[in-house]
Amino acid sequence: MNILIIDAQGGGVGRQLVAAAKEAAPGARVTAVGTNTSATAAMLKAGADSAATGENAVVVACRSADVIMGPLGVAIPDSLLGEVTPAMASAVGGSRAVRILIPFSGCDNIVVGVGEASMGKLIELAKDELLKLVRA
Repeated sequence: MNILIIDAQGGGVGRQLVAAAKEAAPGARVTAVGTNTSATAAMLKAGADSAATGENAVVVACRSADVIMGPLGVAIPDSLLGEVTPAMASAVGGSRAVRILIPFSGCDNIVVGVGEASMGKLIELAKDELLKLVRA
């Protein structure tokens, strides 16, 4: 299983997702792609098997991913304070991969109907969804 984790800004969400993915799917290959070098470095330090940075890296990695994880904004053009380009969002949305996206409000996007949950709880929920895929 190829798990792609995409994050922006400081990579805090991606860092937590990398750790959760490595725990939930120890045999999977976890690739981290940051929209900037700070995000990439955070995810690499968390244990990603490989990492890259930038728009083209997102586009290429989405082609071979079985699962894509990250904040909801990775699928919305110009989100995450403008770090997600239209090409990145299109690659995420057009990928054949299953997408497990963290639905939190912020960075010009408001997500309603998901209730108030801490980032830790949202990461745990994402990990649970990945476990379901691994066990299927």
